[in-house]
Amino acid sequence: MSLFKARDWWSTILGDKEEFDQGCLCLANVDNSGNGQDKIIVGSFMGYLRIFSPHPAKTGDGAQAEDLLLEVDLRDPVLQVEVGKFVSGTEMLHLAVLHSRKLCVYSVSGTLGNVEHGNQYQMKLMYEHNLQRTACNMTYGSFGGIKGRDLICIQSMDGMLMVFEQESYAFGRFLPGFLLPGPLAYSSRTDSFITVSSCRQVESYKYQVLAFATDADKRQETEQQKLGSGKRLVVDWTLNIGEQALDICIVSFNQSASSVFVLGERNFFCLKDNGQIRFMKKLDWSPSCFLPYCSVSEGTINTLIANHNNMLHIYQDVTLKWATQLPHIPVAVRVGCLHDLKGVIVTLSDDGHLQCSYLGTDPSLFQAPNVESRELNYDELDVEMKELQKIIKDVNKSQGVWPMTEREDDLNVSVVVSPNFDSVSQATDVEVGTDLVPSVTVKVTLQNRVILQKAKLSVYVQPPLELTCDQFTFEFMTPDLTRTVSFSVYLKRSYTPSELEGNAVVSYSRPTGIPRVIQCKFRLPLKLICLPGQPSKTASHKITIDTNKSPVSLLSLFPGFASQSDDDQVNVMGFHFLGGARVTLLASKTSQRYRIQSEQFEDLWLITNELILRLQEYFEKQGVKDFACSFSGSMPLQEYFELIDHHFELRINGEKLEELLSERAVQFRAIQRRLLARFKDKTPAPLQHLDTLLDGTYKQVIALADAVEENQGNLFQSFTRLKSATHLVILLIGLWQKLSADQVAILEAAFLPLQEDTQELGWEETVDAAISHLLKTCLSKSSKEQALNLNSQLNIPKDTSQLKKHITLLCDRLAKGGRLCLSTDAAAPQTMVMPGGCTTIPESDLEERSVEQDSTELFTNHRHLTAETPRPEVSPLQGVSE
Repeated sequence: MSLFKARDWWSTILGDKEEFDQGCLCLANVDNSGNGQDKIIVGSFMGYLRIFSPHPAKTGDGAQAEDLLLEVDLRDPVLQVEVGKFVSGTEMLHLAVLHSRKLCVYSVSGTLGNVEHGNQYQMKLMYEHNLQRTACNMTYGSFGGIKGRDLICIQSMDGMLMVFEQESYAFGRFLPGFLLPGPLAYSSRTDSFITVSSCRQVESYKYQVLAFATDADKRQETEQQKLGSGKRLVVDWTLNIGEQALDICIVSFNQSASSVFVLGERNFFCLKDNGQIRFMKKLDWSPSCFLPYCSVSEGTINTLIANHNNMLHIYQDVTLKWATQLPHIPVAVRVGCLHDLKGVIVTLSDDGHLQCSYLGTDPSLFQAPNVESRELNYDELDVEMKELQKIIKDVNKSQGVWPMTEREDDLNVSVVVSPNFDSVSQATDVEVGTDLVPSVTVKVTLQNRVILQKAKLSVYVQPPLELTCDQFTFEFMTPDLTRTVSFSVYLKRSYTPSELEGNAVVSYSRPTGIPRVIQCKFRLPLKLICLPGQPSKTASHKITIDTNKSPVSLLSLFPGFASQSDDDQVNVMGFHFLGGARVTLLASKTSQRYRIQSEQFEDLWLITNELILRLQEYFEKQGVKDFACSFSGSMPLQEYFELIDHHFELRINGEKLEELLSERAVQFRAIQRRLLARFKDKTPAPLQHLDTLLDGTYKQVIALADAVEENQGNLFQSFTRLKSATHLVILLIGLWQKLSADQVAILEAAFLPLQEDTQELGWEETVDAAISHLLKTCLSKSSKEQALNLNSQLNIPKDTSQLKKHITLLCDRLAKGGRLCLSTDAAAPQTMVMPGGCTTIPESDLEERSVEQDSTELFTNHRHLTAETPRPEVSPLQGVSE
């Protein structure tokens, strides 16, 4: 048990789904009993009024039936309850209940019971006032210095103060500059009302000024009022606190001094009678309610402040004296004398948790057992520490930062792609030129081991591939359930996707609350986006892939693309993409080479990648383990740079169009304002062709908006083609330099950092920063390049010349034996401050230019790519036979 928890003396839960606020709690001797014990009066927004007198048999007991003295359904929401001398002719205490349109005063009395059922309590209505305005809150006191009775002041929602002299209505006054009601309190020493306005000012109004001001019910001033003094309601003093107030409370030290306490949203203020600040305290949390009371120390005041962190703080002026934890967030707090126990703290939450508690500690009965003393062997401890550090280091290297244990046991995910097309194509709203676009069904199966709630499956494929449904939600209420969903994939637009690989990601939370994510990749068949085509003997772009095994018949590699009209398809095969591109694949009869050729450079990627994957699968089935591919030709960087330039040109064009559209929009709004001013003018004036100018500007805005939209579509298509070409360049570099899987992953992280291209963060500056980082770290020639100062800002470059130079230099460094590695254990020293930077780098080893010290770009840290990423033990589709 924590030392600083509030000690539960008595508690109960009020009603069912009832709501409460700060005015719904009051402590007083409402039945005027001779022992002077306080009773707990609680009203709710549901209209129930309850009076409690707790008598727990032992500390921490819940409420007993006899603790509830009275429960009445008043049928109207209870906004506030107060106890005071509200009935004329007697100084006994009565209960005032404020409803939204009514003020009721009751007498609560008890009758001694003659039988075992105990005493009986009843509540009698003394009088009520029907309100013409909706009430917000109220305060009471001896207004005007009257003795022996209390008057009531009610604040309405529209800013009217209504004063009631017990059974009669006295007057009503509107507060000046009112917008929204705030807390209201009465200071008996200065005879004034204090509130906080919507201007975030504490305002004080004298009762005498209110009494002699213009009556709010009279719309016109009489001549006598005009001649009289004090007819205008003026504020006595104001103080700007700069925030809204939650509550106001006034505490008197003695007859000569009192303090005004204001609880703000982030600060706690103590003011003098004249509005000057005595002290203030900045709070580090959001308060919910407070209660100041006189301290035992002379000249100081204690304050209870509750907050939304379930804590109750006790301050002596501005010094924190005690902090205790509560089981709920209180909206009202009071201190009283209950059952001969003085200083009981009573708290009420907004959902009806009523608790009586006290501060202090309970004695701890736990005694620590004696530990056998033994001498420490520091040599053994050293050896054990080194072994543990080695184990931790090995685990971090093999599993990455986050442990992956038991993730696969909670949920298993498998994906199966149908080898055949759907009998009825699911393609809708396609923009492909062919008459019929095929679709293929993908089936995802999930099997759970434990109970999982709201497991979400998200499926992603590369555009322009489209899914009939990409989001699914599952409820696994019992273990070992199997759920299967199916959806179709088809090509929506008339260009080729950059990849045929899809990704199914399942996110869920384990029973312990820890979030988990499982992903399963699957591969779509080539025939979904490609048809058999006529081979072409000539093409603008060609690449040749070398192997170490004899050539394989293309009919056995691509059985689904065999054409019946051609018998010479053993060594040559044509592919026709649905978007219109044509690719030809040739296998050499004498050498161990394959040639892929096409009119567009980016169209070579999918067929090249598919060829290598199918060759690997073919030789694996044959039991051949030493199959390898290589690339010995010149790197096609010039064709790659043309695609980069085209993409960058579309980005620049998009910026210009958006800037021009913004200018035309400003011009359009300016013309609208001119026309509106002309139409509002009482003396008609000629429009001076403003209507013609408005119509012309409107047409320009529409045309520019269409141009921006068209450019965005072209940019998206260009980015897809650029990603295809980038995949091809990475593949060729990997085959050219025989890079490992980790090194290829580093290249992919550098060249493909973005899934989506935007004007704010584009492909060119991001890739330039990444390649610059590689050139200055693992591919650097000297420590001088590694010690460059790095900047952390990415801006769109003026042109692509620097990016193209860096790509060329990257290939040059790799050709001369450079090693791609981001691990700190690499041979190259890792002295950089942070990854990033695009400082100009020497373009060849013969250049002796000094490298600039200030970098201009930043690139995301991909250090985690060097660690082996564990995969869930599911059965992703390895390949689909055509």
